[in-house]
Amino acid sequence: MKTIYIHAEILDGTEHMQIQHDMSVVVENGRIVSLSCGVPSEISRGTKIVDLSDRYLMPGLINLHVHLPGSGIPKKGAYPNAGKIQKLMRNPLIRAAFRKACEGYAKTELLSGVTTIRTVGGLGHIDSDIRDSINRRKTIGPRMLVSNLAVSVPHGHMAGVLAYEAVTPDECRSYVRKIAEHKPDLIKLMITGGVLDSEVRGEPGILRMQPELVKAGCEEAHKLGFKVAAHVESTEGVKTALENGVDTIEHGAKVTDEILGLYKNRHAADICTLSPAYPLAKLPSELTKLNETAKFNSQVVMDGIIDAAVKCLAAGIPVGLGTDTACPFVTHYDMWRELAYFVKFVGVTPSFALYTATLCNAGIAGIADETGSVEAGKSADFLITDGNPLENFRSLGTPYMVVMRGSQIYRPKIKKSDFVEQQLDSLL
Repeated sequence: MKTIYIHAEILDGTEHMQIQHDMSVVVENGRIVSLSCGVPSEISRGTKIVDLSDRYLMPGLINLHVHLPGSGIPKKGAYPNAGKIQKLMRNPLIRAAFRKACEGYAKTELLSGVTTIRTVGGLGHIDSDIRDSINRRKTIGPRMLVSNLAVSVPHGHMAGVLAYEAVTPDECRSYVRKIAEHKPDLIKLMITGGVLDSEVRGEPGILRMQPELVKAGCEEAHKLGFKVAAHVESTEGVKTALENGVDTIEHGAKVTDEILGLYKNRHAADICTLSPAYPLAKLPSELTKLNETAKFNSQVVMDGIIDAAVKCLAAGIPVGLGTDTACPFVTHYDMWRELAYFVKFVGVTPSFALYTATLCNAGIAGIADETGSVEAGKSADFLITDGNPLENFRSLGTPYMVVMRGSQIYRPKIKKSDFVEQQLDSLL
């Protein structure tokens, strides 16, 4: 069926976008056919008309850093360790329950207006299974670019939980090949530690994966046609990652002129993820359950993420946005907050933040020909809001309608955590 969205205020997702008033968008077979000002003079019989009455239509958001196994709602007890997770994953019934939960979280991303997610560390090959189910229209969810399990090292970040543990370069290559068996879209390496596993005050991103393993993983991934994303939270880690072939630095750290040169030589991108660092650094410890070292290191990571984003943008290096869901206080429905933090701390305009979360993110992910902007020929992936998001990003959090490949979800309803929302609102 052909659908025409009329009387729309369009924010098209391009870098210098301005509101296009009273526009019509023609969609057929899930793709944008044309855009025009005013209502088309001729409308064929059987065409569905959606009157947006001055609502705002923009590309669906793209979240470049998601972990599906988890809600982001802080837990009271300890998180499962590697041994327990591996034991649970060997049980078919529990594995099926994990998959069902992850499907639900992916759907929540879509209902919140995120029409594309990039998963960067999951349980087994559950993420690619869900992606394939969505592509076959058996499951409702966003477009998914997945890495499945990542590669880490013993005692490294997420080792044995969301990542294999490689000891030698040959093992690293072998794990990349093993991951490739389930046809992922990218490979993820866990190169440094992180806040939640840091042991020393001021050192949240200690180098765990040695250069020869990083190089082996990148070479094998590139040989197989995959780009490599890397968890990195220290300057030493960023330098090691870029020198040995990584394509995107996830999170980031304070950068030097030498590192900026490495970014450019590698044609690499920086993925800004302020959503976990900000609340963990600023909320009281009695709420976050962090010890003093982890709280201090959260601020170190936050400062590093900001420094990297500011300097990369100034140097013309692509900077993308992701939430790092499901870290504590980072839910599957609050992508709009990452845009707000980007404006608040990195100093970009609201328009540039929206561009970053749409067309820029699509370019970094290699899907700009398919989605990321409201243009003829692209997939009909829309986020439609009652209010102007450039005046208040909160309007992104309560969509009027979400459209994914032409399929409409009107007034999507999401169950949210009042506790998490109250704490995050206190930071804004």
